[in-house]
Amino acid sequence: MSTAGKTIDIPDLINHNKIGSFQIGMLILCGLCVIMDGFDVQAMGYVAPAIIADWHVSKANLGPVFGAGLLGMLVGSLVFSITADKFGRRPVLIGSTIFFALCMLVTPLATTIEQLQLIRFITGLGLGAVMPNAMALAGEYSPLRKKVTLMMLVSCGFTLGAVLGGLLSAALIPAFGWQSVFYVGGVVPLVIGVLMFFLLPESMQFLVLKKRKLDKVAQWLKRIDPTVTITADTQYVVHEKEHKGAPVLQLFTGGRAKMTILLWVINFMNLLNLYFLSNWLPTIAKEAGLSTANAVLAGTALQVGGTIGTLVMGQLIDRSSFRRILLPCFLVAAVAIALIGRPDVSLAFLFITIFIAGFCVVGGQPAVNALAASYYPTTLRSTGIGWSLGVGRIGSIIGPVLGGELIRLNWPNSTIFLVVAIPAIVSAVMVFAMRGGPQTAPAKAAA
Repeated sequence: MSTAGKTIDIPDLINHNKIGSFQIGMLILCGLCVIMDGFDVQAMGYVAPAIIADWHVSKANLGPVFGAGLLGMLVGSLVFSITADKFGRRPVLIGSTIFFALCMLVTPLATTIEQLQLIRFITGLGLGAVMPNAMALAGEYSPLRKKVTLMMLVSCGFTLGAVLGGLLSAALIPAFGWQSVFYVGGVVPLVIGVLMFFLLPESMQFLVLKKRKLDKVAQWLKRIDPTVTITADTQYVVHEKEHKGAPVLQLFTGGRAKMTILLWVINFMNLLNLYFLSNWLPTIAKEAGLSTANAVLAGTALQVGGTIGTLVMGQLIDRSSFRRILLPCFLVAAVAIALIGRPDVSLAFLFITIFIAGFCVVGGQPAVNALAASYYPTTLRSTGIGWSLGVGRIGSIIGPVLGGELIRLNWPNSTIFLVVAIPAIVSAVMVFAMRGGPQTAPAKAAA
């Protein structure tokens, strides 16, 4: 595509070019960052049994440690997403990656539960900043025809990182001790952070709106389309205006209030479901009579379903719309979750329902993240994603706590899973309420 005029439409140029090595490299860096985000978020869960044995503490003592990490991620999502919309995705993504890498390397130095709790909270601050900025940057370099698929692939790295974390922890802990998990979880993102410093571009749309480093914009446009002609008086177009004022307040202006509230509710409900299932499913399955191996496989089936769900739904949404895919997705999730608690079902039936629940709940979360990234304009994109996830992380904290309380009340599994199916129904209702809005169709979403 040759552009000889004095004006270059950046989104149009991206849309009309193939996805080249420059964009692939950027997506790989973002994906690797998200993979280590998932690895490090789940690391505490993998080393918990070893720490309990090593420090001679009870399981209950580690509850606040888990909560501290999630709370740190909540704060990080809220604070650093705003920072990114002011200073850029690149510095925040690189800084947060190096920050949580260093925190992971410090973690093995903890000798008390209180120290571990503090370190996990501080680590969570960096971890919470990764997903909003990786998603925003991936979307801003993706052509519209593949935008949702590519964003969801990057987001899928979180689940992949969690799975890899489990496999590596199983090999590392017996051989080198629980500390080795944190060393790996620190060294690898540190290397990724250095690579990003030299190779990761900033959002071109962001720089144009902020009127910064336009020489860099010219260089990166040349990497996407070598035939483009850029002169000293070339003007760049992004079809957006910079939004003045507090970014969070801007989420409720310009007709965005309804969509913002709907996204917040969906994130809250779906992450409540996701973290309830991730934390309690193996335990409940074991207590229901499954062997330890099958109970672990039940949790694995959930994550496998989520990974496949992410890959499938991304392509479906790119061909259709968020609303047409997410509405039946959450309705099916409600049915699948309710069926998990049915007594006297075959093992095959149980695994199928868990897989479907994972497909819809775990696989649906990247789609919700992509919806936020597609809906909000460039200057609000990180804030929009970050605050949606931040509110959702309240649900991620409540989900495991709620599960513990329901189990403590000795409710039958059938009743517990009926109750847990309700948030999925609420999510479906919220998606239904999006009707009539062009923001739910990728082809009409804000660039």
